[in-house]
Amino acid sequence: MDSYLIQVNGHGDHAPMLDVHLKSTGNTISPGKAKGRKPRWAVRASEMSKKTFNPVRAIVDSMKVEPNPKKAMISLSLGDPTVFGNLPTNDEVTQAVKEVLDSGQYNGYAPSVGYQSCREAVAAYYNCPEAPLKAQDVILTSGCSQAIELALAVLANPGQNILVPRPGFSLYKTLALSMGIEVKLYNLLPEKAWEIDLEHLESLVDDKTACLIVNNPSNPCGSVFSKSHLQEILAVASRQCVPILADEIYGDMVFADCKCEPIATLSTNVPILSCGGLAKRWLVPGWRMGWILIHDRRDIFGNEIRDGLLRLSQRILGPCTIVQGALERILHRTPPEFYHNTLSILKSNADLCYAALSAIPGLQPVRPAGAMYLMVEIEMEHFPEFENDVEFTERLISEQSVFCLPATCFEYPNFFRVVITVPEEMILEACSRIQEFCEMHYQGAEGAQDLECDK
Repeated sequence: MDSYLIQVNGHGDHAPMLDVHLKSTGNTISPGKAKGRKPRWAVRASEMSKKTFNPVRAIVDSMKVEPNPKKAMISLSLGDPTVFGNLPTNDEVTQAVKEVLDSGQYNGYAPSVGYQSCREAVAAYYNCPEAPLKAQDVILTSGCSQAIELALAVLANPGQNILVPRPGFSLYKTLALSMGIEVKLYNLLPEKAWEIDLEHLESLVDDKTACLIVNNPSNPCGSVFSKSHLQEILAVASRQCVPILADEIYGDMVFADCKCEPIATLSTNVPILSCGGLAKRWLVPGWRMGWILIHDRRDIFGNEIRDGLLRLSQRILGPCTIVQGALERILHRTPPEFYHNTLSILKSNADLCYAALSAIPGLQPVRPAGAMYLMVEIEMEHFPEFENDVEFTERLISEQSVFCLPATCFEYPNFFRVVITVPEEMILEACSRIQEFCEMHYQGAEGAQDLECDK
């Protein structure tokens, strides 16, 4: 047996040495073969990949339908504010990134949790007396979706369960199931502007419940919880000793007649991981800059959760360093009128859409108070030729070339979601087409009953 030393790159004066033993066979060297093993190809997808399931993609991809070729397609389905170009980010934001790129100072690796100066900038931006933050309370991530993934991964083990809103953002379930974590869905109430059914929520808690996800403002509902309702949610979490994962990516996207309270500012004892990022408020979802804010004034998380988040962050070595370099300037120098203008456009679109859809027989929109969405109930008894919301939205595409997501994507059948970030004229045209579609297919109580009998 010959011994060979292979040097491995390292740091400092002495690189580590790896002692490798290879079997010498004449003039060639080959690894020793394991006895009794006959090599064969057996490459299979991992169990984690098999458990990963995106309900939105599954439903949308199965909608085999072509839009009406006589009408231009209007897509009200994708929660990306950049699609139509009517909501550009602020010049200060893009200039900050350009200067960082030109400086050449942020092309290397950063610490996996983010540069210290950037963590300080985020902490300063969100710090307040009711929920104080320091740099060590901030973990920078590759978008808010990775923040949610890390928060779930540090709080829950396979075999435990998490409490998720219904209707709710599909990523929670996608991530949880891939990790072997059970999802329990708690109901939101459309008749109460999508408040949580607190009794139902509390009934789901058991000794395997790892955390409660609270998404406020809501995707897909566009709802904003009142301060009193948030306090009621915290009371449930406190009684049951369940930590909260707060998805607050839309936290600053609230219409002028409403206020969004970060849930951590109201908590006296419930530990909270709050997830946010640049994507929505600054209208740059592709820049992939998110964060986790650790709120733990009673030291319930302690060092264990912080250390766990640090270790998990090391799996992909942190978010984009170029955007990190611009982060302080983006947070602290974006002019207030930029936020105001964005929200004015969204509220105007929401009001137009709500008013137009409210006037259509068979539809019941729920007025939003923030975010970028509006949910609409389909009174299915008045559209008896459609089995469900998926069929309804399919036919809406094929006849009117208007694409809204069926709320089955959000575990809430017989609704559909409208994205309100499109230009005003497009909102009006889409609503006009939806009205034409509904008038074509609407059946009054008597007509619907006759159609059922014919079946």
